[in-house]
Amino acid sequence: MQTAPWMVFPYLVYLYPLGLGVGYTLLFIMGLLLHIAAFWAFISKRDSWTDTHIYMCNLALADSILILFLPFRIYDDFQGLPITYLCTFLFMVHYLNMYASILTTAAVSVHRYLAVRFPMHISSWRRKKQTAVVVCLLIWGLLLTLCVIFRKINYPDKLCACYERDNKEQLHLNIVLLLILLGYVLPLLILVFCSSQIIYILLKHNGTTEEKKGIIGIVTANLVVFVVCYTPINVAYIVNNIVARNLQDIHVHKLADRYLQVSEWIASANCCFDSISYYFLLKHFYSQQ
Repeated sequence: MQTAPWMVFPYLVYLYPLGLGVGYTLLFIMGLLLHIAAFWAFISKRDSWTDTHIYMCNLALADSILILFLPFRIYDDFQGLPITYLCTFLFMVHYLNMYASILTTAAVSVHRYLAVRFPMHISSWRRKKQTAVVVCLLIWGLLLTLCVIFRKINYPDKLCACYERDNKEQLHLNIVLLLILLGYVLPLLILVFCSSQIIYILLKHNGTTEEKKGIIGIVTANLVVFVVCYTPINVAYIVNNIVARNLQDIHVHKLADRYLQVSEWIASANCCFDSISYYFLLKHFYSQQ
């Protein structure tokens, strides 16, 4: 006996959150182990930190906070959290740390470019660590300020689930586009410019050594990971916003919501890929000891 497609749909709706919960569980376990190892390595050599270590530690901090709050997301996928102000807090924590990671990644890219483009000036600059600390504090200060200003858009009455905004309470498209421009397009342009310049400079001067190949590999991998992890969620912002405002088909709404939630998981997976940067930084650092 053949099963009609619409009879399968309710089962898929039921199984989908379970699959997402399993996905976040894997991210939590892997991310927690990787970041415990990273912080242990960072802290054990804290007396020898450079400005690069400060940027990387800030990136690890943003990723770690996101990871530590994933159990709430996992519980919500399996059991469902009541929609309270805790959801507002969890919603903001999730996106706060995602954008802290994005902006820190852009800052690291600029730092690498300056170090390669102006090596003599950078090596003689005495306030490199202080500058790195100030940049990291500015990133957190900016994001925390924006969270406070726009906190009401994530109040319980604007949500249909703990991590999901009600389709009737979508942000204005202009705000969404501004968020994408400043939180994705601008950092992406910075990464593309800095990465391409770093690769060009390294290939141009004195051939290609194994160390230069390693640096080029890290820079290229970081750019690819950024594009793969953060492009889907920014596309989902636009799609979900347009669908919620212009289409009435409930199945299309479901698909748009599912796409957004899966893209959030992909963006969260970046916290594990960032560990690649920690590994190569620490490997290079320890090899010089």
